[in-house]
Amino acid sequence: MNTDIIFIEKTKLMKTRYLLIGIFLAVMLIFGLNSCDKTDFAAPSIQLIPDLYQSSQSTGGEVAFTVNVVAEAGLASLEVKKNQVSYDSRSYTDGQNNVLYNFAYVVEDSWVDGDEIVFDFTVTDKADKQTSTSYIVIVASAEVPVIMIQDNNSSGVGTTTWSRDTVYILDGFVFVNDGQILTIEAGTIIKGKAGQAEDASALIVARGGRIMAEGTSNAPIIFTAESDNIKPGEIIGSSLDAKTNGLWGGVIILGRASTNNTTLSKAIEGIPSSETRGQYGGNDDSDNSGVFRYVSIRHAGTLIGAENEINGLTLGAVGDGTTVEYVEVFANQDDGIEFFGGTVNTRYMVSAFNNDDSFDYDEGFRGYCQFWLVVQDPAVGDRIGEHDGGPKDNEFGSPYATPQIFNASYIGRGADAGTRLITFRDNAGGVYKNSIFMKTAKGIDIEYIEGSDNSYMQFESGNLEISHNIFWNVADGTGSGIFAVVPAKDSYTVPVGYEEAFDSHFTSAGNEISDPGVSAENPVPTNNVGGNMAVYPGDWFMEVSYKGAFDPNGINWAKGWTLLDAAGYLQ
Repeated sequence: MNTDIIFIEKTKLMKTRYLLIGIFLAVMLIFGLNSCDKTDFAAPSIQLIPDLYQSSQSTGGEVAFTVNVVAEAGLASLEVKKNQVSYDSRSYTDGQNNVLYNFAYVVEDSWVDGDEIVFDFTVTDKADKQTSTSYIVIVASAEVPVIMIQDNNSSGVGTTTWSRDTVYILDGFVFVNDGQILTIEAGTIIKGKAGQAEDASALIVARGGRIMAEGTSNAPIIFTAESDNIKPGEIIGSSLDAKTNGLWGGVIILGRASTNNTTLSKAIEGIPSSETRGQYGGNDDSDNSGVFRYVSIRHAGTLIGAENEINGLTLGAVGDGTTVEYVEVFANQDDGIEFFGGTVNTRYMVSAFNNDDSFDYDEGFRGYCQFWLVVQDPAVGDRIGEHDGGPKDNEFGSPYATPQIFNASYIGRGADAGTRLITFRDNAGGVYKNSIFMKTAKGIDIEYIEGSDNSYMQFESGNLEISHNIFWNVADGTGSGIFAVVPAKDSYTVPVGYEEAFDSHFTSAGNEISDPGVSAENPVPTNNVGGNMAVYPGDWFMEVSYKGAFDPNGINWAKGWTLLDAAGYLQ
């Protein structure tokens, strides 16, 4: 072959090889540059400002800080998770390499002391690189302001408001004086210091004073002992057994309505007679002492003197201009609720696990009452109802004690306890209608006094009537066993025919013995409790078609705001 031709072919081959090598090197250079773009940028960074990654905060409190995110390759996104659940996110445009993200979070009420809330922050850059960090919020108990309340040299509390975000401690007898108005916000907690006799603690609304305590079903006003560690927003604390009693005094409201005392004014039980602000009584039956609604009174009844304790709630000559409804007295060492004369009307009252009587009235009480619930402790408690007509020095004075009580549900201690359902004595009258009575060893007795006015005479005159009620597991389960006439002294003999007349009243007044399907755990009837209803008098009463305190087709109004419910005694 011609050597010139061979040379030319070799030259072409070499040029082709160099071209291929050049292309390969160019490709490698491009790949290397691109590869450098993906690998040489630093990973994004996250910095919290201030430089803290954990804090404690109470419910309702705010956690706030700034998140500084940086990415050389450019920011793509920021994602925030709260306990592994997406909480917030941000997306970024080209050219954003450094951004400040302002974070703020308010701790919800659903969290409790000791809970941990973990926030995870993850930043992603344009090179798909990620960096994460976490911030932990530890839920802590809120520091609640505590204010000690004293009587301030007889000046009383003044016209003032007690706030739901503060705990108030009653130190001794604290009075709302004549002309003063104490307003208590829904959800407020008031605690009484421990002490007996002159060192006892109680809240007393004097005649002419007024209390505006308006709680709600979701935020009741709670009176309890200082040793109770309950905090605002709670219905129950953890430091006391629910049945603990006698740790402080109680609540006393005094008015200017009439009584059957021999004097227009009298010193209320539990307060030294030398304290003139402890006087009650007058001639204004429409007297207004304020509003007492959705209130729970607990662990009270401290000893004042020998066999003298303060009732959970004492109402002395309170007039019918006062509103009292949705009130619970739980675990009181003495009576739960006691009325001394007056005309106050009450609805939705709970007397539970009290050591003495559940409801007590005296001295000519004449109020309208509807929807009363009693649940007795199987271990302690006397009568469910102790109903007296007048004081010992004027038992037969007028006005007579003739309250009208409709739709009560009384659940006693059981047959083994040996206690009685209701006693009428000292010339007391009164009406019970459309009610349910259960689980007491003894029934209802009315007192006979030889040669004098007495509760039997109130029955004869129509001032004492027990009609259209349901009885179950009371006494021996017969009308004659449930209704009894009892002589005031062993030396008295009940006249012939008295016992028979009261016994026959059981049937003639429309009472019946039947199972209402009620228990202490569930006072809402599951059996038929309608029909054969007594007529409701006047406009004040709510006309309902069932007996007892609860609508079989309705809700349990005692749930949600009472210690009876919060302590687990209601289903």
